[in-house]
Amino acid sequence: MDLTFISSPEVPAEEDVLDAYSQAVIRVSELLSPSVANLRVSRRVRGGRRMDGGGSGVVVTPDGFMLTSAHVASFVDGSEVGVEVVGTDPLSDLAVLRAEGSGFSAAVLGDAEYLRVGQLVVAIGNPHGFAGSVTAGVVSALGRSLPVRSRAAGRIVENVIQTDAALNPGNSGGALADGRGHVVGINTAVAGVGLGLAVPINETTRKIIGALMSEGRFRRAYLGIAGGPRPLPPRLARELGRETGVEIVEVVEGSPAANAGLRAEDLIVELNGVSVAGVDDLQRLMAGELIGEPVTLETVRDGKRSKVELTPVELEV
Repeated sequence: MDLTFISSPEVPAEEDVLDAYSQAVIRVSELLSPSVANLRVSRRVRGGRRMDGGGSGVVVTPDGFMLTSAHVASFVDGSEVGVEVVGTDPLSDLAVLRAEGSGFSAAVLGDAEYLRVGQLVVAIGNPHGFAGSVTAGVVSALGRSLPVRSRAAGRIVENVIQTDAALNPGNSGGALADGRGHVVGINTAVAGVGLGLAVPINETTRKIIGALMSEGRFRRAYLGIAGGPRPLPPRLARELGRETGVEIVEVVEGSPAANAGLRAEDLIVELNGVSVAGVDDLQRLMAGELIGEPVTLETVRDGKRSKVELTPVELEV
């Protein structure tokens, strides 16, 4: 009997096995995973009980600065180091930690302003304590708003990124990266099945991160109003060349706004000559350098434009 041996098929090259999507996710995972830490938190609460929790963090400098909050970080390579809280900002849902040691693999911060709906994003974190977990998806929406609170104040984080990359408890504080492996967001919340939210890395949050690293806090000026977007009357919209302003919904008693005579239903259209079309514009302008400095608001009441001078105070968080 003659036997015919069939040779084994030629092993295909890796690039033939993996499609472009898979290659992109693998590339981001290999690049960024060494920069993502598994954070374990333990603190005492009322009654002397100890509460344990966890999350994720992203190393942003070789000397150990990272974004999020915790006390002990366990890195992908298995090393374990202590960390200290450098600064927290509840009103942006961001915090900066400092890990002991040096020579860490630092992630590159990107810019969420360039994201587009449908763009590939990769989430790296530690859901349910499983370190270095990777999920991928797309940007499913941009411009979402996330309500946040401190003990003394509430605020809206604007331009939050919505993604369908799977997020679970423990992903919070981890990295949301674009296809180049640049961190464009810090994962913050699960909004529902298949819906995750991330605080964007952009010009505004870079300032917050820088202030937390250097000063341990981010200072904001405070007028004492709650507001929301409102369409401008047609004539005023034509004059100003835009469609919206900020309507004052509530004025806090004893605040700079109250002392200046502002009241609910007034429209704010400018601050120090800079256009205010939405709440995010106003929040961005209320930087720490305005604390104690007179500012001029241009407002509209009963269809009439007027200028109001007031002096912001520091927002206590």
